[in-house]
Amino acid sequence: MRIGHPSSDTQLVLAQTRGNVAGDRAARGRDENPREERPMTDADVIIVGAGPAGLMLAAELRLAGVRPLVLERQPQRRDTPKAGGLGGQILELLRYRGLLERFEAACTDPVPAPRFPFGGVHLDFTQLADPPMHALPLPQPRLERLLDERAGELGVDIRRGHQVVGVSQDDAAVTMDVRGPDGPYRISARYLVGCDGARSRVRDWAGIGFPGTTYPEVNRLAQVTLPETVTILGNGDLDVPGFGTIRAGFTRTDHGLFGVGASPASKVVSLYTIEDESTEYDDDTPMTVTELQDSLRRVLGVQLPVGEPIRLSRFTFKARQAERYRDGRILLAGDAAHLFPATGVALNAGMLDAVNLAWKLAADIHGWAPAGLLDTYHDERHHAGTRTMLHTRAQVALRRGHDAAAEALREVFQELLADEQPLRRMGALVAGTDIRYATPGSHHHPLAGTFAPDLTLHTDHGMTSVAELLHSARPVLLDLADREDLRQTARDWQHRVDIHTAKTDDRPADALLIRPDAHIAWAATTDEPAGTAAPSLGKALASWFGTP
Repeated sequence: MRIGHPSSDTQLVLAQTRGNVAGDRAARGRDENPREERPMTDADVIIVGAGPAGLMLAAELRLAGVRPLVLERQPQRRDTPKAGGLGGQILELLRYRGLLERFEAACTDPVPAPRFPFGGVHLDFTQLADPPMHALPLPQPRLERLLDERAGELGVDIRRGHQVVGVSQDDAAVTMDVRGPDGPYRISARYLVGCDGARSRVRDWAGIGFPGTTYPEVNRLAQVTLPETVTILGNGDLDVPGFGTIRAGFTRTDHGLFGVGASPASKVVSLYTIEDESTEYDDDTPMTVTELQDSLRRVLGVQLPVGEPIRLSRFTFKARQAERYRDGRILLAGDAAHLFPATGVALNAGMLDAVNLAWKLAADIHGWAPAGLLDTYHDERHHAGTRTMLHTRAQVALRRGHDAAAEALREVFQELLADEQPLRRMGALVAGTDIRYATPGSHHHPLAGTFAPDLTLHTDHGMTSVAELLHSARPVLLDLADREDLRQTARDWQHRVDIHTAKTDDRPADALLIRPDAHIAWAATTDEPAGTAAPSLGKALASWFGTP
């Protein structure tokens, strides 16, 4: 449920509650009952790779009062737009951090209608009042600039042009050999997180297997203007001189797949080709207009004139997932942990990895993490990656078939998507909103393990929302039924968990225990007798947030 802006009183209360997130909370967290003498290290966490997953992780760690250091081998931010935007659950998470408006303001392209490609067909949500999937067209260079700025505002140290060339670990720390602009040096940290992409050296050094499949196809995606000789018809079809009409959507030929998305109101069109090709391309070598035109000619059999390029990108499809996301003090996130054979999901998955991991690393570094907390990062995000792999591999089966049986499969699948229930289910699967993490002891409540709904909240200080409460990335116990027994139980954890009392229309539970990544760790059944939920709440608090 969405709400308007909170009142000034509410904003003041929230500001007073949060304090200096990156400063006061850091000092407060480090004084909490350390279980062991901490080794002297150069940083709490070293992140290898300053892509979206690495930068998101760095910012989340600073919110949790941890000292991250980001090492990036490239001397400058990349200009190659490997991805064209964000979509799915990460957009809600950014809103829960108070960042979505900032990202939307940086988006210069109009937000497209909610219609998304799926293995050569489409998931069309345009007829739904509340689509289960949204996207924000934000080219990756612009996205990385925004995440870089956010990390800088929080005080993250980002070193560009610093390449990690060797890694070793023991029970206390990870040591890295680094080659920087001023020569080689050695550095250590409590933990190392590899966010260094598909060819992750960190993954190799940790000895983590990366099984899967590389498909023999090359995908090219472009946003270009069209010359006056090409006409965009009212239905989005293209009228190409010397060829005729190319219909909007996907066209399958003997040489590959061609896709086009166009609007008569704009001269900018999106073009897409897939060809079976064994050529190995360097990700750092940008695609050219000539390469695009050659691919269009091979697939369509005609020279399609194009004007000025706005975005050009090339990628191959791989279905690979790391066997484990953790080896001792080395962890993986983003493309280093998984590669999916479809567009539009990698950034969502990688940035959500970062949000899930950050608060658990911080808990361990501050000394209060309960046993096994950090291992839940692999359990939860490997499960989420497996779900994403499921639907992206299904897209491969839909996309790559060329015979009559494959055509029949695509036709039947598209017919199923004409019904609202299967369409919503597929939308939730692609968006990643259907993920439910295991919550031992809380499986009886349907909300346990799910992403917290953004309830409108009425408090003594005015109106606010669940999203507002999570801006500072702290755990929250939200009492929706004025349950003093639950608040009393939680007070032993109040230095780690914020306690809020509010009312909401049609409350889904008497109380919600919400983790920093916005997933519900525990929920109290509505209108249950007083005192019955307090023991299970205490167990949940100890299970996720340690000994009080």
